[in-house]
Amino acid sequence: MTAVHTISPQRGLVLALVSAAAFGSSGALGKSLLETGWSPVAAVAGRAAIGALVLLAPAVVVMRGRWESLRRSWPTMVLFGALGVGVAQGAFYQAVQHIDVGVAIMLEYLGILLVVLWLWGVHGQRPRTLTVVGMALAVVGLALVLNVFGATAISSMGLFWGLLAAVGLASYFVLGSDDTHGTPPLAIATGGLVFGAVSLAAAGALGWAEWSWSTAPVVLAGTTMPFWVSLVSVGVGAAAVAYGIGVVATRQLGSKMASFVGLTEVLFSVLFAWLLLGQLPGLIQLLGGAVILAGVVAVKLDEEPDGQTPPASAFAGRRESTRLGGQEYPDRGAALPRQ
Repeated sequence: MTAVHTISPQRGLVLALVSAAAFGSSGALGKSLLETGWSPVAAVAGRAAIGALVLLAPAVVVMRGRWESLRRSWPTMVLFGALGVGVAQGAFYQAVQHIDVGVAIMLEYLGILLVVLWLWGVHGQRPRTLTVVGMALAVVGLALVLNVFGATAISSMGLFWGLLAAVGLASYFVLGSDDTHGTPPLAIATGGLVFGAVSLAAAGALGWAEWSWSTAPVVLAGTTMPFWVSLVSVGVGAAAVAYGIGVVATRQLGSKMASFVGLTEVLFSVLFAWLLLGQLPGLIQLLGGAVILAGVVAVKLDEEPDGQTPPASAFAGRRESTRLGGQEYPDRGAALPRQ
């Protein structure tokens, strides 16, 4: 008889933090490529392609006996790759061509608000007081960490691309949390990276985004080395590890909680900039980090106690259990009444 494994929010929280740390390394690792002539879209496409190659063999292993589920999950993979990888990354880098990086990140992370609105409008999960407080704290904390209070007027094009990046980020969490198709999360991440790389390459080929790359040596942590060292590092860490573990964590936590924990990516970015680039965080940034963590704690406290029955509309149409990787898992709603 197959063992039944319950969802573990604690394990999901640890995995989400590991994923956020991996995502946070992308800025410090990828900067060396951009400084030698790589365009942002080309660098991100290379990152996604390498990540997909790294995850390919493990994804094949977990898919044994589950290949039939691809008939149900391929639309999710395509959307995850096009929106959660391609749009989220591509639109962000388009935004920074028109507005400050800090403002662009602020706009992108409005995606966590879109996740809450999606769960409210589609699943009937109306945000309660602590979630609203957590949202407010998250926005204030981001503003402090990124020091955007001195920013000037935002261009309309920058605003457009920044909000489009927010849609991509929200799609990453919403699509990543979907387990109704029965395909293991690692396979969803792998397929998403494939389609993400393809969509970014297509954008470059069609002239929608700048596409350039270079084989010139890069400087990483003060040391000159071949370009492929930086490219492989960002592909393995900020793609394979970040997306592979991130989708697993989102399945464990649900899209709402995972999106708020994902805010710690900004804190890890500051940490890596300090360790690898010598850019020390200021007191305001440290205060902002504390405020972000307070927002995450508020959302976590708002999660309903285990065992409490969620509203019927919250998980309408979902199966009672899902088989992943040859094992049976209870539906995510049974362990996490609120996402």
